[in-house]
Amino acid sequence: MKRKAGLAWDCELTFNRYIEDCGVQCETVTPHMIAAPFYRGRYVGMVIPTGFGNPNYSGLLPALNASASRIKSFVEHGGNLLVCGAMSSRPGTYDWLPIDVEYSHEYFTARVDVNHESPFASILEDFDCNAVECDGFFTRYEGAPVATSDEGRTLMFDEQVGRGTIVVTSVHEYPSRSFLRAFCSHDKETLF
Repeated sequence: MKRKAGLAWDCELTFNRYIEDCGVQCETVTPHMIAAPFYRGRYVGMVIPTGFGNPNYSGLLPALNASASRIKSFVEHGGNLLVCGAMSSRPGTYDWLPIDVEYSHEYFTARVDVNHESPFASILEDFDCNAVECDGFFTRYEGAPVATSDEGRTLMFDEQVGRGTIVVTSVHEYPSRSFLRAFCSHDKETLF
């Protein structure tokens, strides 16, 4: 079993250490690497952290837009992609994904209902679902809801694309350790 994740960001984060503490090998994948046509990383999962769409936090969005076809290919060939909240109200921050997503940026705390039928329900198992920090919600998306607020806002959904899966979340917390281990584990790695 291989456990390997790419964490897309401008530099190494404490998130890298958290992923490694979950038993998953983690590499930082910078915007220059993502946008470079010759870059060939191999991962089970790719993580796009919270704030990727806000230029005050990261320069990642232009690289994601430039690499949309590579991202689609990664997922279609079996890679898993975890995408967090963009932290931006600008339209089009998720246009690089091969699925339709519209996000509304707003900070709030919510009681969260998790669809326990979903294979990704474990993402919140380390949290008190009566008070979960969120950075927005999804007003349009393809796929099945995994977590919703008690007001009916979609906070997380998943969509199968080819042999891989895209999970998009606006939960403003690190995913649970068991979720990261499972999401970034497979018998093979996929070319990014």
